[in-house]
Amino acid sequence: MAYFLGIDGGGTRTTAWLVDEAGRVVARAAAGPSNPLKVGFAAAQRELLRAARAALAPVNRSRSRGISRQRKPTARRTLSAAARNDGGLDAVAAGLAGVDRPQVHRPLLAWLRRAIPARHHLLTVDAALALRAALGGAPGIIVIAGTGSIAYGQDGRGRILRAGGWGIPFDDLGSGYDLGRKAVGAALQDYDGRGPHTLLTRRICRALGLQNITQVVMKPLPQERIAALSPLVLDAARRGDDAARILCYQAGMDLADLVLSLIRQFGWSKHRFRVFCSGGIFKSSEIIGATFKSYIRSAAPRAEVNLLRREPVEGALELARSLALRQRPRGLTSGGD
Repeated sequence: MAYFLGIDGGGTRTTAWLVDEAGRVVARAAAGPSNPLKVGFAAAQRELLRAARAALAPVNRSRSRGISRQRKPTARRTLSAAARNDGGLDAVAAGLAGVDRPQVHRPLLAWLRRAIPARHHLLTVDAALALRAALGGAPGIIVIAGTGSIAYGQDGRGRILRAGGWGIPFDDLGSGYDLGRKAVGAALQDYDGRGPHTLLTRRICRALGLQNITQVVMKPLPQERIAALSPLVLDAARRGDDAARILCYQAGMDLADLVLSLIRQFGWSKHRFRVFCSGGIFKSSEIIGATFKSYIRSAAPRAEVNLLRREPVEGALELARSLALRQRPRGLTSGGD
């Protein structure tokens, strides 16, 4: 029995699914964030291996050769012979943010080959997984808004283009981090009288343990803590808070701008094509979704905009199966064997 492992590594969590050669899902597993640009290489490798070990556990148990538990797993350890290519794991496809940079891709792909033995390996950007899950090989665009944001598109000739996703503090507009950062700004403007009174001021103080919003400038906040403020914005917007609603409208337009950039480059303003939205920001805010769709349709009236219902990790599994069948996906140059 051959198995295929798909891994989706993001800024909030890592998801791994294992399927057999018939396409049946054998196991699902999750671990912590594995974006190497945000958590570092060692932490990313640790969470990737943790998710892979959990997903492969049923296979290991069935062979009575489980992964050794004598020591705690580290990023340098590899999976046991139960996961090796002795009729077991046929292909691994992993998508991680930031691996389109050679200095990130090369060492992580080398590590992936050592840490998770299989016949074939593919390492690409996380957006490529969502693109595959949404469109297969058909032309179209995926835009992702979670902790970060990015748009990825492909045409009918195998050309793949991206927009955004360059990371914080300089980019990722419309993302959870961007909403959290701007929410703090709105609260400070409220304090100064430069902006409208907002529920965000009191809620941010409570979330961060502040007595006064001005204390935020002296509080060291990791990126994920700032991104975790975004649900406060979405909830305040649903309650009619003007400042929060403005932030949501802006996020919808910023995310649409990512797509409009790709539409211009593909020359699709008068074409019929599909756009899929993925990530927690789209799933949690009607204002952002409606603003995004309206902005897209004003520039490309024939565009069909939908929320992605499949999981990006399903795209990883499709890529793994294609790789094993020697049908290397076109346009994915970020490596495999």
